[in-house]
Amino acid sequence: MLSLFGTGAILMRGAGCTINDMWDQNYDKKVTRTANRPIAAGDISTLQSFVFLGGQLTLALGVLLCLNYYSITLGAASLLLVVTYPLMKRITYWPQLVLGLTFNWGALLGWSAVKGSCEPSICLPLYFSGVMWTLIYDTIYAHQDKRDDALIGLKSTALRFGEDTKLWLRGFGLAMLGALGMVGVNSSQTIPYYVALVVVGAHLAHQIYTLDIHRPEDCWDKFTSNQTLGLIIFLGIVLGNLWKEKKTEKTEQRSIENRIGNL
Repeated sequence: MLSLFGTGAILMRGAGCTINDMWDQNYDKKVTRTANRPIAAGDISTLQSFVFLGGQLTLALGVLLCLNYYSITLGAASLLLVVTYPLMKRITYWPQLVLGLTFNWGALLGWSAVKGSCEPSICLPLYFSGVMWTLIYDTIYAHQDKRDDALIGLKSTALRFGEDTKLWLRGFGLAMLGALGMVGVNSSQTIPYYVALVVVGAHLAHQIYTLDIHRPEDCWDKFTSNQTLGLIIFLGIVLGNLWKEKKTEKTEQRSIENRIGNL
């Protein structure tokens, strides 16, 4: 299942990037950081990009069809978000919110793929925490292009928050950690998971405190550091579940020993 979702994530993230580059090719030409993207630079034609996108989506469909019917329906429902989220920067200062709703769909899909349906008390706070996390790292990312975006008429949370960015990011960070804590309680998580949350909180605090929104290089460094943050959460979940299994085995063993003793 991890292999399927790893493959599916690469394919659908890739498809989202392809669609984004197709929608934004005329804008990308006017932004220094994105002017060399293959479609914007003319290295790849629109027809070639359509063919490539078709290949990505076909392979992603193959992955989706390996799941249960509930998950197939749920996965197909995300396609509208994948196609439309690149357009949001034209009409709202909150395109990062729509990106969060799109990129974190896997929080719902992963659970349903294993369990056959979604458990709202766990899936919804997990999804919400992912959306909050996306608002953090993609706002940081958007600060790289804020001057060019303002000149060509594109919108972002970086432009919306301005000098108040760090205050907003702190709020999103607290909301993210609170939701992840709720997920842990509702799924009976164990000590390693909560230790991971403490480390994640420290990582976020350092990331936000040291962020220089006026230095694109620093924004890029802080953005990419979120790979480490994601790995910490993943390890916390895995180790927390292993700890949980060990506790369950010990409880069952004691129960068996008590029954034998009673006999």
